[in-house]
Amino acid sequence: MNFDKIAILGTGNLGYSIAKGLVLSGMINKQNLMLTEKNPKRLETLVDEGYRATENNREAVKESDLVMLVVKPWQIDELLEEIKDVVRADKHVLVSYVTGIQSTRIYSALGKKPALFRVMPNTGIAIQESMSCVAPFNNTPEQKEAIRELFSKLGQVLFIPEEQMPAATALAGCGIAFALRFIRAAIQGGVEIGFSAEDAKLIAAQITKGAAELILTNNTHPESEIDKVTTPKGITITGLNEMEHSGFSSSIIKGLLASFNKIEKKE
Repeated sequence: MNFDKIAILGTGNLGYSIAKGLVLSGMINKQNLMLTEKNPKRLETLVDEGYRATENNREAVKESDLVMLVVKPWQIDELLEEIKDVVRADKHVLVSYVTGIQSTRIYSALGKKPALFRVMPNTGIAIQESMSCVAPFNNTPEQKEAIRELFSKLGQVLFIPEEQMPAATALAGCGIAFALRFIRAAIQGGVEIGFSAEDAKLIAAQITKGAAELILTNNTHPESEIDKVTTPKGITITGLNEMEHSGFSSSIIKGLLASFNKIEKKE
């Protein structure tokens, strides 16, 4: 099956990234994609960029077969109340990107049980490089495969049970910011040892991209790739050990756990 018309309810940073990724992937054109936005200035910007956009969530749902919920957690109850009368279990497939909002809460608010997929992506979705973790509910095999195909064109996709969504939020959602912070630190270090900021940014971004591609392409463990570039008494192992003495790995693990524990309290 294919999704001919898609609605994105809530076009903030993530919703906008999803819209860009969908169009870039060729999955849908702007005329079959309906975006909703309450802010008049942002709404005007979306229209100027060629998107079909409205502030009316109900109309967007009526026109679509795939409905994406991309609002803040504190906005979800109001949104579900607004659209519950126009959501049809025999027509609509819902995708919720709302952190910490479980499927039971969504179904209870709607008073019906359409196919639902909770998704935790990251902003790499705008360039088809997201890591999207998906928990499915009340779906047919055809609907699940359609969701797999859609998110596969936006990056990597992994189906998980709902109880792993907090972990997915910490590692996949927050993790992109942690990786970007490494790049920023590498840029700062590169400037200190003599590169311009622009050249250091190019080098830091490309080495991070290359490292990720090595793992994904070769399906290897990071340590096996590290072993290839560390030699006895070499400069690489000296730098790595200095970072570890300063708590490099442990600080990353602690950061992930801190994010995870905060999410767990909200689930």
